[in-house]
Amino acid sequence: MTVDYETSSGNVFADLGLDNADELFIRAQLGIQVFKIIRERNLTQKDAAELLGIKQPEVSAIMCGKFDRFSQERLIGFLNRLEQKVVIQVSPHLEGEPYQHVAIS
Repeated sequence: MTVDYETSSGNVFADLGLDNADELFIRAQLGIQVFKIIRERNLTQKDAAELLGIKQPEVSAIMCGKFDRFSQERLIGFLNRLEQKVVIQVSPHLEGEPYQHVAIS
């Protein structure tokens, strides 16, 4: 039995053919970090909302993975409020690599 499959580019949004795939992928990566920190700190949605300076329904959106509701800048701001340093590095683009990338340390 042969199974047909397609190798991923590493960006599910690009694989789906979405126009703003790079931006969606970056937002997802940033949002996942916000989600993980909230969960690791065992913050209630109310406490997370207060810490991030947003309303509880917006925390709920983060916890449900609805990162497309937030801009990259806003997600970076949330990370800063969670005492995370965000480094932006600019370098020449090499063929075959994504134009945007988030590295987690």
